Amino acid sequence: MTIADLRPALAMLADAGAAALAADGPEPAIRALASAYYPVLGDRAAHLRPGSLKPGERQYFVAGGFFVTPDTRYHMLVGNLNFPPEQERLLVPIDGGHPGWVYANRSNLILKNTDEHGGFRQYLKTSRMGSAIFAPIFWKGALLGQLLMAAQARDTFRDDDLAVLVACARIAAGAWVAHGGPAWLAAAYPPPNGFYVDKEGM
Repeated sequence: MTIADLRPALAMLADAGAAALAADGPEPAIRALASAYYPVLGDRAAHLRPGSLKPGERQYFVAGGFFVTPDTRYHMLVGNLNFPPEQERLLVPIDGGHPGWVYANRSNLILKNTDEHGGFRQYLKTSRMGSAIFAPIFWKGALLGQLLMAAQARDTFRDDDLAVLVACARIAAGAWVAHGGPAWLAAAYPPPNGFYVDKEGM
């Protein structure tokens, strides 16, 4: 890989970081980051491959952040893109599905094809996603949350997509803390519009 190959990702990261730091608060900062990586990550032709979509499915994407609630009971959705409006404050049990795996293992995760992972759980109200990436957000050793992106078509995400999301998660840590994210989360939780899901999913 050459510097020329990296230039689009580097330009996106530079713009995303600037937008996150210029945002009006912690949630707008996370949404600014998600808005930057949302149109860039993933194989945009993945849905054209045979078997990538099941009958009735269509390719679409979601993105955003899950942050650990102050009582460490849930991951709370923050700064989402393309989730159903009623799931603006989706709350997934802290040990639920693969967000729970990321939390427990403090590690990045790629699910190229969720059909191959028996532990995958559907928390998105609209449909089950076929491919997903997760990157934990750390601050001074503490796991604050994670960035995520998912798509309905299987094999949408590649290792390089995860690497870029990890870089975005590093930016997210600084932006979240700089904008007072921990204090905002403490005041926002529990949310009046919380959409609580069971560990086993929808």
